[in-house]
Amino acid sequence: LDMMVGNNTDPMETAFTISVDLRGSGVTTGISASDRAKTIKALTDEQTKPHDLSRPGHIFPLIAKEGGVLRRTGHTEAAIDFARLAGFQPAGVIVEIMNEDGSMARLPQLVDVAKQFNLKLVSIEDLVAYRMEHDSLIEKKEDFELETRFGRFRLRAYLQTTNNQVHIALTKGSWSANTEVPVRVNASMVNNDLLASLTQDTHQTLDAMFHVINDHGLGAMVFINQNNPSLNVLSRLTQLKSLQVAGTVVKAPQLPMDNKDFGIGAQILHDLGIHKIKLISNHQQSKRVGMIGYGLEITDYISY
Repeated sequence: LDMMVGNNTDPMETAFTISVDLRGSGVTTGISASDRAKTIKALTDEQTKPHDLSRPGHIFPLIAKEGGVLRRTGHTEAAIDFARLAGFQPAGVIVEIMNEDGSMARLPQLVDVAKQFNLKLVSIEDLVAYRMEHDSLIEKKEDFELETRFGRFRLRAYLQTTNNQVHIALTKGSWSANTEVPVRVNASMVNNDLLASLTQDTHQTLDAMFHVINDHGLGAMVFINQNNPSLNVLSRLTQLKSLQVAGTVVKAPQLPMDNKDFGIGAQILHDLGIHKIKLISNHQQSKRVGMIGYGLEITDYISY
């Protein structure tokens, strides 16, 4: 199935494909509960072929990130992980439970529903914690001391097993499990880094972050090799083109980041023995689902 849009601007970066209905098998308009159930059953059947589905339709398939909740702490990935852990094919059905007033049920209401119908209730943080005990999506490939223009740092290189991307961590100093460590996690991609370096003071920003670590005598800089589709780069170029003013340097628009897709960085921090983070950032971050499951806590912020 093709993605619903080429440039996903959904706040959660939810990976919707084009909507579908099952052809035939008694399906009529596709909107009834019976029709939708038949479409869902067909989507989970490995024998279903593309021509068996009409587009658009009334069921909205989602694509999970490879690596599950250890990669992205979303309900999509949680559904797939549960199916795999139960020994079934990696497919699941997600529904939102609504309150009587039509609002979406939150955890306190879901606890009541679980008690009423004698259902098991598991949070994404629980699932992350379980998988952290049994699985890993990274392998450390290099570990050595490196002289940099910011002084001596320890470099570790990690291979991501789901896509063979290599990520880098530079650390200074030592710490215990209870130490609050200055940390910055950066997403990098050659084409987008080039756009930023041509239109923004990115090197000054990076310098300032390293100076924070040097001032504290310890810290970690993690560089995640962001593997984004080229269409995101083209979309960014289109935005940059529209913002051009003669004789003026306009900053390239930032590439949208999926706030739930932080699992690789979290596993690297876990491997570095970091649990309490003093985040190097000029802005407070929104609460990230699953952080407790990774054994991480943001205790403070450091401006640069």
